[in-house]
Amino acid sequence: MARVALVTGGTRGIGLAISLALKAQGRTVIANYPPADIFRLSPEVPNDAAAEAFTGEYGIATAEFDVRSFASCQAGIAKVVAEHGPIEVLVNNAGITRDASLTKMTRDMWDAVIETDLGSCFNTCKLTFDGMRERKFGRVVNIGSLSAQIGQFGQANYDAAKGGIVGFTKALAHEGARHGITANTIAPGLIETEMTRAVPADVMKVLIGRVPVGQIGHPADIARGVAFLTADDANYITGETLSINGGIHMT
Repeated sequence: MARVALVTGGTRGIGLAISLALKAQGRTVIANYPPADIFRLSPEVPNDAAAEAFTGEYGIATAEFDVRSFASCQAGIAKVVAEHGPIEVLVNNAGITRDASLTKMTRDMWDAVIETDLGSCFNTCKLTFDGMRERKFGRVVNIGSLSAQIGQFGQANYDAAKGGIVGFTKALAHEGARHGITANTIAPGLIETEMTRAVPADVMKVLIGRVPVGQIGHPADIARGVAFLTADDANYITGETLSINGGIHMT
């Protein structure tokens, strides 16, 4: 029977590429998406309709819940398990930015990013980890960021959240190691997404010029890393941070 994989923020951008890669790997994939009052998947149609269209196009089931809320995650994950089976592959991809220098950053901006990017990892891992332990198998990949590795002006909240993911993942790797569970982080570099497409062309040219391979990355580059780390036989890689950044930052 196919293993069930949950991808948070799995219907768009990097999340979509990950969902497709895991489906190609033979997983039963469920792509999480947020309630409309948090984020609209499409400006033209309601989130539920957009999710239904997503499933029709890609053949991937969806699950609506707020990754920031433990109660919402609890209800959403329980529904996924009831409909599809126990979750054995978990990819925490959901994330937001609320950029501002520290002098201009509000507490609400700080909290929003910490709760969405880092708090969500606790919520979903807490709700799936015991089941993975019982079945002696689990694959967890948390999406970090190059920004947390090098630091970025105006991203104290984002860098703190993504840096926190690395520490959280290492601790989880220790806890899961003897139970067949691996936990790893992927730190994407400059990747073509809606966010980077909004960057002015002259600025993007400068940024790409700093990348040794000389080009921007694509969501599929990250998805291949996720597929590699979540494979059934990837049992000897845990607690690591895989940087996929075209060489702009080497560790």
